[in-house]
Amino acid sequence: MSMSSYLPSFDLKNKKALVTGASRGIGRALANGLAEAGADVYIVSRSEKDLQIVADEIASRGVRAIPLVADITKQEDIDAIFSKIDNLDILINNAGINIRATASEVTDDQWESIVNTNLKSAFKMSQAAGEIMKQQRSGKIITISSVAGHVALNTGIVYGISKAAIIQMTKNLALEWAKYNIHVNSVGPWYFSTPLTEKYLKDEAYLQTILDRTPLNRVGQLPEVVGPVVFLSSEASNYITGQTIFVDGGMTIYGF
Repeated sequence: MSMSSYLPSFDLKNKKALVTGASRGIGRALANGLAEAGADVYIVSRSEKDLQIVADEIASRGVRAIPLVADITKQEDIDAIFSKIDNLDILINNAGINIRATASEVTDDQWESIVNTNLKSAFKMSQAAGEIMKQQRSGKIITISSVAGHVALNTGIVYGISKAAIIQMTKNLALEWAKYNIHVNSVGPWYFSTPLTEKYLKDEAYLQTILDRTPLNRVGQLPEVVGPVVFLSSEASNYITGQTIFVDGGMTIYGF
């Protein structure tokens, strides 16, 4: 029996990827991970200074980094992004925010800010990328959801609603665009060590609450979310679509 080669299917050489919210945290790690796998990367954020730092990191890996300063809650900014893109193989919808408020406290401005940033922008970016990918008859779209979209958490009701909607959006887009060979999936992280979570994880009582609900008894490290996203971006995942992979240390086995 002849031996087949399997690992090259993870290679992203000559692929073009776009990552939103790429200037820090998970987005920065994902942009670097895709670059390390061989992709040229469009990196999108509102902060030009932070984007340049990430662009320099990516360029040091021997691939192209194209920083695009934009507010993707604005249609004109999304249009400007895609006016600069001819072909795109991978879209990573990572941009997101959370405002921790109870249901009674949520204001209209908070609702609109969270839903527009987390959900509407991901849908509008997917729409625009989808048009390119339909013409190519290929593409990978991965949106960062959260365990908060699957189980109830005390971390902001609107955030959870937006992340649950992402999981459903993923299923619907996967079904509608399968005929174009576009794969649509999502990744749902639990607590990872990032600049945004740092202040919460420094609280020993809060951290213990997290660990008590995590079978692996630790928070995630950024390389551990990069791997699943690179996998879903690669040919290794060509028979996977409409799925959400929870990268959660086992948290969603039982939830809160």
